[in-house]
Amino acid sequence: MPPFEPAPRPTTAAAPSTYRVQLSPAFTFIDAAAVVDHLADLGVTHLYVSPIFQAAPDSTHGYDVTDSTKLSDDLGGSDGFTILLRGLQRAGLGLMVDIVPNHMSTDGSNRWWWDVLEDGPSSVYAKFFDIDWSNGRGSGCSTVLAPLLADHYGRVLEDGRIALARDGGTCTVRYEGLRLPIAPTTLGDVLGAAGRAGGSTALVELADALASLPDASTDARARAERLRSRGLLQRRLAELLDADLDAAEATDAELKRINASPDRLDVLLQHQHYRLARWRTAGDELDYRRFFNIDALIGMRVEDPEVFEATHALALDLVHDGAIDALRVDHIDGLRDPTGYLERLAQASGGVPVLVEKILAHQEPLAAWPVDGTTGYDFLARVNQLFVDGTSEQAMTDCYQEATGADTDFASVTREAKRYVMAMELGAEVDRVTEHLIRVCDHHRRHRDHTRRELRDAVTEFAAALDVYRTYWHPTRPPRPADLEVLRRARSAAGAARPDIDPELLGFLAEVLGGGGEGADEQELALRFQQLSAPVMAKGVEDTAFYRFHRLISLNEVGDDPGTFGQDPSVFHAAAAATAAHWPGTMLALSTHDTKRSADVRARISVLSEEPEIWRCTVRDWIEQNAQHWRGEEPDRNAEYLLYQTLLGAWPLSVDRAVAFMTKAVREAKVHTSWTDPHEAYEAKVERFIRLLLADPIAVERIEAFLASTDLVDRGRRCSLAQTTLLLTSPGQPDIYQGTDGWDLSLADPDNRRPVDFDAARRGLTSACRYSAGAARCSSSGGEPKPWLTQRLLRLRAARPELFHGSGYEPVELVGAGSDAIAFQRGRMLVVTTCRSTGPPPGASVALPRGSWTDHLTGRRHEAGRRSVADLLATLPAAVLIAEGDA
Repeated sequence: MPPFEPAPRPTTAAAPSTYRVQLSPAFTFIDAAAVVDHLADLGVTHLYVSPIFQAAPDSTHGYDVTDSTKLSDDLGGSDGFTILLRGLQRAGLGLMVDIVPNHMSTDGSNRWWWDVLEDGPSSVYAKFFDIDWSNGRGSGCSTVLAPLLADHYGRVLEDGRIALARDGGTCTVRYEGLRLPIAPTTLGDVLGAAGRAGGSTALVELADALASLPDASTDARARAERLRSRGLLQRRLAELLDADLDAAEATDAELKRINASPDRLDVLLQHQHYRLARWRTAGDELDYRRFFNIDALIGMRVEDPEVFEATHALALDLVHDGAIDALRVDHIDGLRDPTGYLERLAQASGGVPVLVEKILAHQEPLAAWPVDGTTGYDFLARVNQLFVDGTSEQAMTDCYQEATGADTDFASVTREAKRYVMAMELGAEVDRVTEHLIRVCDHHRRHRDHTRRELRDAVTEFAAALDVYRTYWHPTRPPRPADLEVLRRARSAAGAARPDIDPELLGFLAEVLGGGGEGADEQELALRFQQLSAPVMAKGVEDTAFYRFHRLISLNEVGDDPGTFGQDPSVFHAAAAATAAHWPGTMLALSTHDTKRSADVRARISVLSEEPEIWRCTVRDWIEQNAQHWRGEEPDRNAEYLLYQTLLGAWPLSVDRAVAFMTKAVREAKVHTSWTDPHEAYEAKVERFIRLLLADPIAVERIEAFLASTDLVDRGRRCSLAQTTLLLTSPGQPDIYQGTDGWDLSLADPDNRRPVDFDAARRGLTSACRYSAGAARCSSSGGEPKPWLTQRLLRLRAARPELFHGSGYEPVELVGAGSDAIAFQRGRMLVVTTCRSTGPPPGASVALPRGSWTDHLTGRRHEAGRRSVADLLATLPAAVLIAEGDA
């Protein structure tokens, strides 16, 4: 990369704020550089980007890294990155980068993975990947599963869809556009046969040399020398084949003979270090750790210092050079030892700010890690709950049950969803943990007689009962009391759900998982279980239960609990005070690249909780009136209920976007169809219903009439403005996801990764700069109020960082407000917002402390003493009061 001289960072970093963009081949480093001035004008202090390292070809997100030692060519490479850095430097902005330590892509462009497939356990990089090499399947060769085939291996082979081909100076296995290497020893067999048939002594000698390379060595220098020697031999081979036409023809002829014989090709493939198999085998037999259930993303062993150094070298160089100011760590719960990893990262980075993607359950504290905090889902959940009217919970539950007949107990839905994903999608991972439990039980006579089925049931039920993503025990540290309490709850819940499982076995499992076993097998069981429970929670809850339970879908959000229906402001206050005291640098978020719906969509849907009876009557009428569009087929009322909320939340919503979202939703639900077993007839039925519904002018008129009669759009926007105020004034570091500084009605990915019209955003911000608070309120049908509010508060953070950084947090009592409004004070700043779309609660009041206060949003001045909340919020749904002399 060209030299980069970092400029001194702006003083606004004392109250940092970020703007997240999704890099892709369609939005590169240079494209990001082009919006830097706009972001500086908006008022953020840092650009926050998705992974910047080389990813799989045509990756649209960057989390499938293939080379962490190289800046992505698809994003513009070193030159493009330097242009971005210089743009940030000129604008006085910092850079935060997303890193992915948990996994890499198994794409053929990953040279480390290619080497492992070529050399197996002898590879220099074998230790980099979390692979169980014990499954040789009788071939006498240590193998890793390659679940790439569309059909059974034998059928694909005999159909001639697998073949050998000469590829420059080597030979490769080809299958439908995929390339796989050939082990040097078996390549030697092919070349030796070709040399003898063609009379090429040099080819035979090269084949012998490749076949006689030394075996694996634990010595790093010896392994590196082996890799170097093989490279030299293959370069000599390429030169020979280029120069010797007879040798090349002999080699090609030998490959044709092998391809013509399924038996010969099968023998050669059976002696590779990978086992080609049908893609469905991965669910039950995968022998490497993966990211969730994605076979193409293999787990990395970053707990090994050598692996950590190799995978983090470039990122850390950029940190030390001043190019990167902060790091966001993806999927921290996937690692074997998150605590040890973060300690190593803090030491290696020199203490650069680090934020972790950690989903905290309700009331779960963040572990005492050397980080600034999480990426903000905990804050998102607290704000989400504030804007749901808890008094309507029973009415909304009754409405949902009457309309759909669905299970209204979210805890029950969650347990069943977690069991499903363990049985159907994470079977290999459950089996791996079960194998460890079997070994442990063999050491303990009281549990030696338990059958494999009994032990698998215990593992499954324990994971299903866990109410957090994982615990964090490690042999080098004593168990955390919080983890032991989590395990105690899980043991009790598992026993209650499955009284047929031996309670003593569940108790024994809880003891071992809490670090109660001293043997190596016990320790490995505890560590492996922790890496299982996180994907079980993520896939079971976020990607299954959230698409089965639709009482109020604004609560079906990462980090939130749809089983909780609204929370008192005291919960928000307690968490905010704890943030100010212990995690002042944590990230705050309302929308991210992983949210199921944007904050604006959720805010609008939450308004339905304020109108339960109107909603109940409307849903009943719509179900009856739109029954014709099922065309006589059995309706899916649960999907229909989800669709109606989605249409209201994201209206106007195009037919294609609605169909795409609902197809994803019903596949994620895994009730009638799924990604692995799509039921085409069912999906076609749902799509037909959507298209007929949205093509029916009367049905569309009913949707728009409901939006108009309830004033749902403007009410949702008022709530959005209040939530944005909380985002930008609460303790922590606010993050704005791309495009959400204006009104954004995005749904789950890939919908929320659509290109952002930054030109329109610039125009909107320019227009917003001319607005007063009153004008902004009056133009609520346009896009200006939100960027106006966002810029106004971000610039306040920049100009007065002491109001936000180290200012503490104190709840302010609102008399007569109940849960309909919230207020807090941070030093010489006092914030008041409504929590309901209908406006401030009548009769509510707040006592302003001594002195005079000026509302930073409206410019209005207020004297000390008791003041009406309705008066404070007469113009906007939020007031940000600054003490006299500080406005």
